[in-house]
This record gives sequence, structure tokens and C-alpha cells, in this order.
Amino acid sequence: MAQAAVTTGDRSPELPALPLEAGQGVTPLSVLKAAIQRREATVIVVTIGAILYFAVRAPAFHSVANIIVICQYIAPIMVIGAGEVLMLVLAEIDLSAGQVYLTAPWFAYWFWTGGVPFGFAVIIALALSVAIGLINGLFTVRLGVPSLIVTLGTLYTFFGFVLVKSSYTQEEYPGRGVAGSGAPDGWTKYFGVGSWSTILWGLGITLLIWFLLKRTRFGVHTTAAGGNLLGAAEAGVPVKRIKVWCFMIIAVAAGFMGILDSVRIGSINPGNSGLDIVLTPIVAAVIGGTALTGGRATVLGTIIGAIFLGILEDGLNIIGVQASWFFFFEGVIILIAMAANVQLGRLAVRFRR
Repeated sequence: MAQAAVTTGDRSPELPALPLEAGQGVTPLSVLKAAIQRREATVIVVTIGAILYFAVRAPAFHSVANIIVICQYIAPIMVIGAGEVLMLVLAEIDLSAGQVYLTAPWFAYWFWTGGVPFGFAVIIALALSVAIGLINGLFTVRLGVPSLIVTLGTLYTFFGFVLVKSSYTQEEYPGRGVAGSGAPDGWTKYFGVGSWSTILWGLGITLLIWFLLKRTRFGVHTTAAGGNLLGAAEAGVPVKRIKVWCFMIIAVAAGFMGILDSVRIGSINPGNSGLDIVLTPIVAAVIGGTALTGGRATVLGTIIGAIFLGILEDGLNIIGVQASWFFFFEGVIILIAMAANVQLGRLAVRFRR
């Protein structure tokens, strides 16, 4: 089956990069036209600008220690953002992924303290994360409840569940207990405690989601369903099944990253809201070039968007700007990036014509 046409944020058809005509050399104009065809162009430019600005303002910005901090921050944003790409391309959204990120470590903790070996406790926690995604998917496709409402309800349900079960206390996470003194030792060195462990896991999971979306029949069907839901269904694409699978993928990815981060940090806090955690990955996906209206997705843009947001927050902290200003700048950048993405899409159509 041929892949359905992918659409831009204003629903105009997305065109492939402009080929050079026979005998035509590479010119500044041809390079500009080719760059405009890329959905990630805007976020690449602002990310490079942010790196240069903070590198000049704060020499400590490009130190190895600070780079590790940035990588540890962007890893969950990148993974959950890639999962949101699967949802957004279908014109759906999952607000519960941030709460799954927080709840999965608690599942692992409760089973581990109940006598289950820690490895099996992690597997059970991931299976329960998949179950949450399955619930979200079935409510959306079987009962017809909008995914925004379903996942918001799931978020509050499990947020309240964790608060009640934890009795509002912050407890030590089992990863540090298994590691003994808390130093990188045994499997924990590769499961969150090692300096580069979290980002390597994050890149691996994100690339796996990219492969699913861009190199498999599942990805072709997902993009087709997002571009034309009715047309894809009439062509035989199992639209409902694909949506359920996407809910399950983002849930297990978020749960796994939550466990990794909890092992690295050494504690879990029930007082955090999953809504706060999931909004930043959605921002990363959107400013990276994924359309909220469905049919257009870029995992690469989400990776760059996560890098940009990590650089922005870390850089603002290093140069002494209050952390609360991060949200102000984030909001302004969303508006600018979305406006730029829409205008670039329209300009690409004009160039093609």
C-alpha cells in the first residue's frame, strides 16, 4: 500500500526536498531551498545559536561535567517526546506519560520491597506501564473518548494512587540499596547510575522509535492514518489497533526512563505532578517540527528540540537567570518556532511551484 500524503501544520501537502536540475551546480539559493524543506530547520538554527551564546557567556557551560548534567536532563525529554511524536502524528496526545514516568519506579519499589527480585520487579513495573497505555488506547478507540480527556484522567488517577500508597513520604529507591553504598557497582552502573548511562539508554530507545516510524510497515500505517484517517481505514489500515499500540509504546518508554532516573537519583518523590513532566517533551516535539494537527512527524526534530530545551534551562541557570524565567522563554520560543514552521512550510510550497 502506498503511504498516504503527509501534511504540514496548515494541512498543505509536504513536499520532498528539491532536486537539483541536470547541470545545475550547488548555489546559495539551492542550499537555502533545500534547508527550508527540512522541518527541523528552525530548531537547528536556534539550538546552534543557544550553544554559541551560552558558551561565550559561561566558560563552564562546555565542561564535561556540565555536558553530563545536560544529557541526564534531556534523556527523558527525548524519549517521552519521541513517544509523543507517535501520538501527535495520529492527531492524538498522551498527557499521562509523565505520570507513568513517576509511577513505574513506585511499582518496582513496592514489588522489590515485597520480596520480588529487583530485575523481575522492574519487568512487572514495565508490564503495568504497558497496561496503563492499553487502558488509554481502549478508552480512546473503543469508547470514543478524546485522548486528551482519557490521559488527563489517567494522570490524576495514578497521581492520587501513588500519593495514597506512599502516605506522602519520600522513600529511598531500591537501586541504591542494590548498589550497596550508592557508588556505580554491578548492573546499576549501566542502569542509570553511570554518568552516560541515562543518555545512552535514551538515545537507544529514541532511535528504536524512529526506526519503527520510518522504516517499518507499522510506521507507514501510522503516518498514513495521521494524514488521512478515513482514507487509511478504507484502504485496510488497522487504525484502531495502531492507536492502541502507540499508547502502549509511549507508556512503556516513559516507565522505563522513570526507573532509570530514579535509580540514578536514588529516591522517588510522590509529590511531583506528571503533567509538569510531560509538557516539556510535547514542547520538544512541537518545536522540532511535529504538527499538533497530525500527519507530520519528525523524531530527529524532537531530539534536537530536547537538546535545545536542556541547553536553555542549563544555560539560564549557569548565567544566573532565575529558573522561573525558563518557562517564560519556553513559551515565547514555542510561539516563535510554531510561527516559523508554518511560514517555512508555506514558503516551501511556493518554491516547489
